Amino acid sequence: MDTHPNESLPGEDEVQTFADTATHKVGSSAPLYAKREKIHPKRAEGRFRRLKWIIMAITLGIYYVTPWLRWDRGPYAPDQAVLVDLANRRFYFFFIEIWPQEFYYVAGLLVMAGIGLFLITSVVGRAWCGYTCPQTVWTDLFLWVERAVEGDRNARMRLDKAPMDAGKLAKRVTKHAIWLLIAVATGGAWIFYFADAPTLLRDVVTGDAPFVAYGTIAVLAFTTYSLGGLMREQVCIYMCPWPRIQAAMLDEDSLTVTYNDWRGEPRSKHQKKAIAAGEPVGDCIDCNACVAVCPMGIDIREGQQLGCITCALCIDACDGVMDKIGRERGLIAYATFRDYHDNMEAATNPETGRIEPARVRDQSGRFLPGLKHFDWRIIFRPRTLIYFAAWAAIGLGLVTALTLRERLQLNVQHDRNPVYVTLKDGSIRNGYTVKLLNMVPEPREITLSLQGLPGATMHVPDLGLDNVRSLDVPVEPDLLRQIKVFVSQPGDKVEDGKTGFDFLAKDVGSDEADRYDAVFEAPEGR
Repeated sequence: MDTHPNESLPGEDEVQTFADTATHKVGSSAPLYAKREKIHPKRAEGRFRRLKWIIMAITLGIYYVTPWLRWDRGPYAPDQAVLVDLANRRFYFFFIEIWPQEFYYVAGLLVMAGIGLFLITSVVGRAWCGYTCPQTVWTDLFLWVERAVEGDRNARMRLDKAPMDAGKLAKRVTKHAIWLLIAVATGGAWIFYFADAPTLLRDVVTGDAPFVAYGTIAVLAFTTYSLGGLMREQVCIYMCPWPRIQAAMLDEDSLTVTYNDWRGEPRSKHQKKAIAAGEPVGDCIDCNACVAVCPMGIDIREGQQLGCITCALCIDACDGVMDKIGRERGLIAYATFRDYHDNMEAATNPETGRIEPARVRDQSGRFLPGLKHFDWRIIFRPRTLIYFAAWAAIGLGLVTALTLRERLQLNVQHDRNPVYVTLKDGSIRNGYTVKLLNMVPEPREITLSLQGLPGATMHVPDLGLDNVRSLDVPVEPDLLRQIKVFVSQPGDKVEDGKTGFDFLAKDVGSDEADRYDAVFEAPEGR
C-alpha cells in the first residue's frame, strides 16, 4: 500500500474497517481490474528532460549502430566488433573472444549488472527505470513521434474526443506507420548481432535470409510496437517485477523524487486572497503541472507510489512554475527520507501540530541554512559499500581471469575398450584420443610431447608418424583438432597397474602451453 511519508499508521479500528471493506469488495461484483485511462503526458522542459534526451540518444545509438562497427581480428576471424556467432559457437566483443566453455564471463557480467542495479537503486532510487530501461527509452521515442504528429497534451486530448474524419485518420495512420517503422528497425537491429550485418541486411532485403530472421524481426517488431506504443505505463505497473523489488533496496538515505509538503502545504490556487485573509499557505499553487508531465499519470504529491519511475520530469515542471511565481526551486526534488522527515519536523509548529512553511524561511523568504544540503551518507554507507565491494570483486575477478586465461587447451581421452594391448615384442600399448584446441584466430603449430613414462614412444597414424616422443601438429584458427595417439612402452620398463605421465602441448611460436595428467595402464602381476 502506498503511503505518504508524512502519513501516520492507522489505528486498530481503522485497520479493521479497511479489512472489512476489502472483504466486502472481494465478495461483491466489483471488477478486479480498472479500465485503463489513457495518459497524455505534456512535454516537459528542464535539466532532467535534457538529461533524458541525451541518455535516449546514446542508448538508441548504441543499440542501432553497434552491429555495424568493425574490428580487425585478422583474416581468420569475423571483423564485426560485436557478434554472437551461434553457428560457430563464439561471442566476439571487440578484442575479446568468448568460447562456450567460457560462458562464466557472461554470467559474471550479468551478476555485475544485477548488483550494479541494486547499488544504483540504493543511492538514487529507480534511476534505471526513469532513464535507461529499454521500456522507458522506447516509450519516450514513441511519445516524441506522437507529439510531433498529433501535437502536445491538449491537442492530443482534443483529437481523441473529436469524431473520425480525414484529418484525424491521416494523423493516426501517420503516427502508427512511424511506430511500425521504428518497431521493425528495432527487430532488424537485433538480428544483426547474430550474423555479419551488411551481408544479412542484403539477404533480408532480397528475401534470401533464413525464416528465423524474418520471424525474429516480426516478433520483436510486435513487442516493441505493443509495449512502447500501446501499453506504455501498464508494462511498468503490471508486467515489470522491479517496482515491487526495489523497495528492499531503499533506506532512509536513498534519494527519491519527493514532494516536499512541509513547504508546499497547505496548497492554494488563490494564494493572494488566502494571504490577505491571514490563512496559512504553502508554495504549491495546485496547478497540476507535475501531474500533466508524468508519463505514468500519477500525482507525486500523494507520496511514494508504485507507478513512480523517478524520471524527475515533475521536478522540471514544478521548477518552471516556481520560476514564474518568483519562488525558490525544489518544491519537488530529489531528497532522502531522512532529510524529508527532518525538514517536516522543522516546519511543524509543536504547539499546534500544523505545518507552517514560514518556520523554515528567514526574513527574506529564503530557506533556512541546513534544510538543503548534500550528505555524503547518500553514497558512503554500509549498504552501498557492500554492494560496491561485491560488484568490484566480481569485476576484478573477471578481468584477472580474462588476462590470465590460456588460449591453448589440451584434453586427452583414454581408450576404454581395450584398455591396453600387449604387442608381439612384449611392449604394452595404450590408445588415446588427443584434442588440441586453438582458441586464437591464427593458425598455430603445436608441439605434442610425452613427459615421464621412460622409453615410451608415440604412434600417430593420422600424421604417419611412429616411434616418436615429440611431434608437431598444425591446428587451424579457432578450431579443435583431434588426433589418435598410441603410446607404447617396452615390456622391460612397464610397471604393473597404472602409471601416471603427462601429455604436454606447447605453441611453437610462443611460450603458451597446456599439460594433461594421463594414465598408462598395464596388466597386473606380469
